[in-house]
Amino acid sequence: MIPGRGGHPNRRNRRDDHDERGTTMTGVDPDRLDDQQLMRELETIHRTRHDTLLYGSNDALRAHNDRMARLEGEYLRRNPSRFVSPGRTREGARERTAGAAGRGPADAPVGKWGPGTTAGPGGA
Repeated sequence: MIPGRGGHPNRRNRRDDHDERGTTMTGVDPDRLDDQQLMRELETIHRTRHDTLLYGSNDALRAHNDRMARLEGEYLRRNPSRFVSPGRTREGARERTAGAAGRGPADAPVGKWGPGTTAGPGGA
């Protein structure tokens, strides 16, 4: 460590370059990314979401929320006619619920692991 300064000894302290207090690093503006870069950014932010929620500071979570919303907004702006799976709509969910309510005893699911079982693999 560098005496009198926090951080890793091989990394320069950002404040040595300029004062960043009050600013948040949010990455490249999503509208400047090409389609492939945008998809990579979306994949990365979705992959890191859980850890940020569980272990990130409030500031990190706010920055993550903002960045994710901006990336997703740009994706939706570019793809207004994207494919939407019927099962991922309210109507599709209602059909699944109605179909499950109409099942008879023969085709009703029994247990998490299939018909006639209530325990997982190994019978535990």
